[in-house]
Amino acid sequence: MTPSDSLRRMDLNADLGEGSPHEAQVMPVVTSANVACGGHAGDEATMRASVRLAAAHGVEVGAHPGFPDREGFGRRALPCTPDEVTAFVTAQVRALQAVAAAEGVTVAHVKPHGALYNLAARDGAVAAAVVRAVVACGVPVVYGLAGESALLEAARAAGLGEVGEGFADRGYAPDGTLWPRGQAGDLLGADAAVAQGVEIAVRGAVRAVTGERVAVPARTLCLHGDGPEAAQVAGALRRALEAAGVRVVAPGR
Repeated sequence: MTPSDSLRRMDLNADLGEGSPHEAQVMPVVTSANVACGGHAGDEATMRASVRLAAAHGVEVGAHPGFPDREGFGRRALPCTPDEVTAFVTAQVRALQAVAAAEGVTVAHVKPHGALYNLAARDGAVAAAVVRAVVACGVPVVYGLAGESALLEAARAAGLGEVGEGFADRGYAPDGTLWPRGQAGDLLGADAAVAQGVEIAVRGAVRAVTGERVAVPARTLCLHGDGPEAAQVAGALRRALEAAGVRVVAPGR
């Protein structure tokens, strides 16, 4: 089976509940929403609004926990023990679960945010700490960086479902990690993001910022939902995926 045959189903997710004014336009286009749950962003009111919007459009809801660092938007790795990571991830996921349950919605997956996501991809102790929280909360699936990810390995070891994630609008390093934010090539423009998303879905690979070919065995594509063109890019990407023969659908559906 070729990559193009095996990757004909693709989830399209966005990180939402973070205060973006474009969420109502992005939500109808995606199939999964990762909802900020009080760490880097979000509160009970924003969680409820995002969950209701997702439910109205048949979008799967996932928890998007991060370092409790609103000032740095969760993009700084705070000094925390593994037990502290487990504790704050558990608290954030349970906060979203409580809101979702009140709306008749189940939290389907957990995707860490920002620095926690990147750290869990490479640090086994942090990955295990996140997974312990997911297990404690009874969430069945973890999203993590496609490829060699400590988080996905920990999820598999714990008997959880794991979904490798590719990024349509982020640059890649030669080792398959994301190009650091703030450096040239970190964020792709609209046309490049659409092209890269299709390339990941159809060929399972991208071209790194430095030119190397990088395998990205993804089952979900992330498109950041906070930019002014987010809805237009999301719509263009979904149309391009479907034109390439990719069925855009949440995992398990």
